[in-house]
Formats: sequence, structure tokens, C-alpha cells
Amino acid sequence: MNDLIQLRHKLHQNPEIAGEERETSQKILEFIKPLSPDIILEGLGGEGLAFVFKGKKPGNRLLFRCELDALPIEEYGMPSYRSKSPEKAHLCGHDGHMAIICGLAQKLAVKRPVSGEVVLLFQPAEETGEGAKRVLGDPRFESIRPDFAFALHNLPGFPKHQIITRKGTFAAGSTGVTYLFEGKTSHAAHPADSINPATAISKMILDIPELVKGLESFALATVIQVSLGSLAFGTSAGSGSLSLTLRAFDQNVLEQLIDQMEEKAKSLAEEARLGISIEYQESFAVSTNHTKASEIAELAFGSLGMRVYENPEPFRWSEDFGLFSQSCPSYLFGIGAGENCPQLHEPTYDFPDELIETGVQVFEKIIQIKTLQGL
Repeated sequence: MNDLIQLRHKLHQNPEIAGEERETSQKILEFIKPLSPDIILEGLGGEGLAFVFKGKKPGNRLLFRCELDALPIEEYGMPSYRSKSPEKAHLCGHDGHMAIICGLAQKLAVKRPVSGEVVLLFQPAEETGEGAKRVLGDPRFESIRPDFAFALHNLPGFPKHQIITRKGTFAAGSTGVTYLFEGKTSHAAHPADSINPATAISKMILDIPELVKGLESFALATVIQVSLGSLAFGTSAGSGSLSLTLRAFDQNVLEQLIDQMEEKAKSLAEEARLGISIEYQESFAVSTNHTKASEIAELAFGSLGMRVYENPEPFRWSEDFGLFSQSCPSYLFGIGAGENCPQLHEPTYDFPDELIETGVQVFEKIIQIKTLQGL
């Protein structure tokens, strides 16, 4: 276990953000390649990696996924292995998740699955919602497309080692959207001669509660940024933008919210004689736990005698693993990182090393249960 902790600390010291995970990938490759996986796929969906360990008998292919990327945030904590990269840090625990999957690779190197195959996926660009789409869209992914996919995330605010789970929706889907309104400037002394988007943007913001309220289940639209004109006191603004994050617990509801907001923005633009363009980014699908995958994981938790907490409602944050749940039966769960652990994305957050062994044990037990079921 010490070697996994050392690996985690090395990854923590050398964080790379989404789209830049080349050295991180190399460190993972150097760790797992000597364990002699049967197949290695490099450059998957960008800087992604996949390692396949084959059983002696035919059976299901199980995929276990972790994330390569760090965050573009300065670390304020002072561990001995503090980030060496300014304004970049593993403040979401992806370094710990990678260490867990590397620990699982060590177990598989000693004892291959009884049947089927196990795929260990190190996914790039999770934080931006781009990585899963790139991996799933890579033609080589077809050769490792799983029958079941599993992932975990550490969760501060819950007791250490406690399992946090939920049937059905585990975490919300979300997307970032920017509405760009184009009008015409005029002298500030003659605002009637301009086409100023201020009123349209204001109406859009004020109408958000009503638009969200009309949907059949939880939905949320959060104002992220508003921009209007420039700091030129003699000029009436001729352009502006409104950026929102839209989220929902149901994929259909999320898509309805996106459509309704787009329709509203276009209507307001037409009413005010404004041009409009719309940009979407950082889109995450709803993370849905499949019934059969849930049963397998729950058997593993019970077999290990773990404390399990059923979350009463889905988490409002989003996870790129949600896209896998649209591709195959999938299961995402949490492991408590401690009630007093700083929250994810906070500048003093640090993944608790003792969770590595817990994560490895759970994933190993899932493999044992599923491969034995296949006999």
C-alpha cells in the first residue's frame, strides 16, 4: 500500500488540467505496464489509457474508471507533497482515484479474473465534461466496450470509508450555456438610437424562476456571469452576454430546460431586434445507476461488511461518468472522506490516503462477485 500512497503523492505534486494530462498518463503507464496487462491502449480519447486483464474463461467485460485531470485552482494546503504547479492542483481527489485503480491493477496482476475481462480506464478531461465523450467516441473503444461499468468518488462530509449510494439517479446532469446578444451602440446621450441588450438580459434573468418552476421534476438554472457593453460612459451598450449553468436530475427534464431557455433567449432577442448566438460547454449527462449493476455493487458492500448510506436524493453536482450510464449498465457510488474534510474544489482539500485500500477492496470484490456469477 505504501507504493500506492507514494504514487498518489507524486501525482498530487505534478497536477495537469484537462487536455494536458500527458505526463500523468506516462506516470500511470510506467506503474501498470510492468504488471503485464494483456492489452494496453494509449492516447484513448486524448491522453486516456486503458489496460485489459483477461480471465481464462469467457464472461462479462467489467470496466473500472478513474480520472486523470486536476483543477485550475491554486492549492493553499501545505502537505509535504504540495502541488509544484502554480494554479493547478488535485483538489477533487482524482489523484486518489487513480491510485485506487492502480491498486486494482496490482491485484489483477497477481490473480486474473476467473472469467471475462477487466478494463481499467484512466479517463482524461473529466472536469470539463469532454473526456467521456472523447473516450466513448474513440473507434478503439469498441474493442473494450464493457457489459458493466463502475466508478467511485470520494465525498467529504461523510464518515471515512462509509459507502454512499443511491438507486436510479446518483448525480445531476448539467451544461454551461452562454447567450450572446448583439445589438448596436449609440452615444449615451441618445440611447434610443442604440439596440441595447440590457433589457433582454434583465428579462431573461427575471424569468428564470418561472421557466424552471414549470418542469416536472428538479431543475436549476444558476446565473454564472453577466457582461454588458464596456466601461465607456459615453456609449450605450451594443452587445452583452448571459452565462448560466443548467442542471436537472432527469436527462429528459435537462433537455427540456435547455430547449425552454433557448426558446426564451431567442424570443427576447427577436423582440428587441437583437442578433443572438448560443454556445454550450462543459456538458455532463445525468449519472444513472442501473438496477443490475447496483445489485452487484450492493453484494460487494455487504460481503465486506461496509457501512452503507442511501442518499435520499441525487447529488446536485455532475460527473462525466454519467455518459457511460447511457452506453452500458453503470454504477457510481461515493466513499466518505471524513466529516471534517474540506469540500471538493476547496484550496485546502487533500485526498485521504487511507481511502485507497478501501476503494481497492470494493472494486476487487465487485470483480469477484460478478465473475463468479458468470460461471
